[in-house]
Amino acid sequence: MCYDIKTSLGAQLKRATRNLDLKAIEEISEKLAPLTDLPLYHASGFSHPKVLIYTNEDSFYPTVATWGLIPHWVKNLEQQQKIWNSTLNARVETIFEKPAFRDAANEKRCIVYVDGFYEHYHYNNEVYPFFIKQKNKEPLALAALWSEWINPQHGGAIKSFSIVTTIGNEIMGKIHNNPKLNEPRMPLILAEDMESQWLAVNDTIENELKLLVKNHSSVVLKAHTVSKLRGKSYSGNVSEISDYVKYKELALIVD
Repeated sequence: MCYDIKTSLGAQLKRATRNLDLKAIEEISEKLAPLTDLPLYHASGFSHPKVLIYTNEDSFYPTVATWGLIPHWVKNLEQQQKIWNSTLNARVETIFEKPAFRDAANEKRCIVYVDGFYEHYHYNNEVYPFFIKQKNKEPLALAALWSEWINPQHGGAIKSFSIVTTIGNEIMGKIHNNPKLNEPRMPLILAEDMESQWLAVNDTIENELKLLVKNHSSVVLKAHTVSKLRGKSYSGNVSEISDYVKYKELALIVD
């Protein structure tokens, strides 16, 4: 699962920065960034924040989208509200089968860049949040699906996305131990040389997906415990939310 992220404008500019497109960087910062909810030191997908995504239609100039995919075939606001919270994540094993994701998996793929993501560790009937980031401190490129939905009330277009998840790697196997799940989960992280392959719309994506899933484990992650992300002690969307916090009752989980 991936329901909590940290992302900044710097992270969301990753592809444009890598392309050294100074004009695009300026336009994105001035025109698109004000339309988002950035910076998000901690954001829950259930709040449906607006961020930037890079789509297969334009891999270097992003667009604003809200978290929680709204399939194009949704008929009304009532149906949209019902489905919204259940499409924050899309399991990579079933994206070509589920009606909510099938069309997007074949035709509308995108990348969301984040500084890191949060996950909870279960211990003695308590949950302890971890912040997971790339060891080299570079932004993480998360595989995602997107859609464009036309609001029937005013005819306006809403772009939305779902983060693709896969089986957790070794470090996530230690952290994501929710007893209600059969296995640990984590977002599908794209190695830099795999990003273009994910965005390429072609007839062989189902076969190539196996390679993408295999290579995502090559991204080296690092994790540490942070302050609570739920309940009365939650401090909100503040910069220190991802800072290290020690819990004496926890055994050593990760380095």
